[in-house]
Amino acid sequence: MHSLQDKATAATTTVAAAAAGTEPSVRTAVIIAGRVFVPAGDVEAFVAEAQATYPVAAANPGNVLISFCVEDAATGSVTVLEQWTSQEALDRHLATPQVTALFARWSPHMRNEVRKFDALNERDPRA
Repeated sequence: MHSLQDKATAATTTVAAAAAGTEPSVRTAVIIAGRVFVPAGDVEAFVAEAQATYPVAAANPGNVLISFCVEDAATGSVTVLEQWTSQEALDRHLATPQVTALFARWSPHMRNEVRKFDALNERDPRA
């Protein structure tokens, strides 16, 4: 299981099995979501550096999803969305040299409005 798509499929299967009663327990997903704001002239550089951590996340078996996208280049707004199978998986990711370097470089230049959520009861939003 190497690609983010494979991980997402496995995580969805596990949650569905748990909901159906075929798994002993439902795990809490850790969701990271929100926006960061960097100087407008730096937004593309920030997103490129943040996206360069995708392979690091993909190598972590607890990563289901990671995404950094420019929301509004004129305001330097970047949307952040991540899903992790556990706090431990997120902690491993945050401790990697690539991620610590990203935070060290950009934290002094950003307003961070990203929050962490614990999610239970995953289901299709159309249901």
